[in-house]
Amino acid sequence: MSLENLKVPTLQRFPLNFAANIIAALWMLAGSTRAFAWVKPTYLQFLMFALLALASNTLFSWLAADIGSVFNEQGLVSYLIWPIIVVLAGIILARRSGNYSLLFVPAVLWLTADTMSALLQSLIQFLGTHGWLPEWSYSLLPTLFLLLFLWQTIALLWIFARKLRTPWWERILVLIGAVALLTVWQKNVAVQPIFKLIPSEPTLAESAFYDQPLLLSAALNAVKPNNIGQTDWYFMGVAGFAGQDVFRSEINEARQLFDVRFNTQDHSLSLINNRYSWNEQPVATKTSIEQGLKRIGQQMNADEDVLFMLLSSHGNNDILQLDNPPLALEDIDPQWLRQTLDDSGIRWRVIVISACYSGSFIDELLSPTTVVITASAADKPSFGCSNEADLTYFGRAFFAESLRNNNSFEAAFLEAKKSLAERESAMGFEPSEPQMVMGSLMKTALPAFEQDLFRQYDTKPSSPSLNISNSQPDVTGLNSNSGVQIHITDTMDTSSDTDKAYQ
Repeated sequence: MSLENLKVPTLQRFPLNFAANIIAALWMLAGSTRAFAWVKPTYLQFLMFALLALASNTLFSWLAADIGSVFNEQGLVSYLIWPIIVVLAGIILARRSGNYSLLFVPAVLWLTADTMSALLQSLIQFLGTHGWLPEWSYSLLPTLFLLLFLWQTIALLWIFARKLRTPWWERILVLIGAVALLTVWQKNVAVQPIFKLIPSEPTLAESAFYDQPLLLSAALNAVKPNNIGQTDWYFMGVAGFAGQDVFRSEINEARQLFDVRFNTQDHSLSLINNRYSWNEQPVATKTSIEQGLKRIGQQMNADEDVLFMLLSSHGNNDILQLDNPPLALEDIDPQWLRQTLDDSGIRWRVIVISACYSGSFIDELLSPTTVVITASAADKPSFGCSNEADLTYFGRAFFAESLRNNNSFEAAFLEAKKSLAERESAMGFEPSEPQMVMGSLMKTALPAFEQDLFRQYDTKPSSPSLNISNSQPDVTGLNSNSGVQIHITDTMDTSSDTDKAYQ
């Protein structure tokens, strides 16, 4: 069929033409030639939808941009190429058919569809930025946005092919070619959005370069010897990933909890990777972690004292990330961490790993004298890693809520696991399935260790800054100067059949 006789009359009122073009675009996206009966391709409509499409795509790019992004002229040019191509196609159709009312038909249909698509993408991006989408959906968003871009152009080609009654094989070839071209184009220009974060090489101030050895030395020297004749708990925190503040905050808040509630202020150490703490806290590297564990091992009594070690970072299977540009750091693997702990001489250990896939560390770290608590199972991610958060989801459930109101790590873990599951379910996230596994000797010794740990709080005024309340009954049977001394000979066998797991 020729396009010469195709009638595209316009209405007298601008709002009616505007509404008709929206309906026409919807028919086009549905693959229906009814779009031609509705489209109103006036010059003013073309100009209006061109501005709306540009504004809506600019809005989407702004919502999707990282903090600190700036306007990118090349991204704007990359976007404008396709509207120009569609306008040129309309000019060619109008001249070949001699029907100049077709001049803006392709452009108006495409721009109207593009406006609606960009607004939909902006809404999805806004919801995703605020964490209001199911966790599984985030990995699908780039594919969804590509499909929306392809859909509007393929739909335009399809209705014109139907109107012209082109052979089926010709339609297939055109659609396949268009999909290939548009996909390659979109992937290549994805690095040139309208708002773009200008990459910059991370730098290290000269003062930080010289301060770091002093900071580490001061932090190690601040770890005091144990009190002879009583059980002392030592705290060591490691924030591994510098790019997000939540890991530093989680370590700092957990340390404050232990220092204030459990009286570990002379027995605590933090190693922090963060962009803003180079001149304040020693960084977390394999070397500093090894030196920290060695110092704690020297200051504690291996028979009667306990280490509580918290590691918070991004993770993967058998990997805990250490990242602090411009330093090139090696990640932590469970074999290295186990060997470093063994070499330090620290016998009694409670190790908490707040990271995705952290359950993969359990088998290697577990020993008869160790408790291992992880934020997730070996094959599960954990949630809450963002600059806006002060604690990860697991960290909030375990440290900020459960551990403050329980006198048992097991009870705190089970309570945290339950509340975390409820939160993840309400938000549509895949369950992270936190794990707690207890070595056979620790199963017997931990209650006595906990009595001494929580007794530090029972005999000490609570801190107003932490708003700590303890509803548990006081532990009796121990005077304030007595220690819990446990002398058990073990072979550090990680394959004990009596290890206790809470899964």
